[in-house]
Amino acid sequence: MKDVDKPADPLPENFRSQEEAAAFWDTHSITDYEESLQPVAFEADIERRHFEIEIDEQSFHALRDVARRQRRPVKQLASEILKQGLKQT
Repeated sequence: MKDVDKPADPLPENFRSQEEAAAFWDTHSITDYEESLQPVAFEADIERRHFEIEIDEQSFHALRDVARRQRRPVKQLASEILKQGLKQT
């Protein structure tokens, strides 16, 4: 548990490397440095979305086995099978 009476270490103005920054933030909380934060504006263009669907266990195992034989990710194979099936309907 954090000692609330202990002042936070000073925030370095610059880090010599990403590793040094990572080591600092691994042992410090950003909430101790809120006065140093600056608002930023950004836009995110999300081109892909991920959805969850339920399938029965037997179908999943069959899908996984085919994906392993083809050395492909299960989600990629499942997506292609769905696309093909939807084109046929």
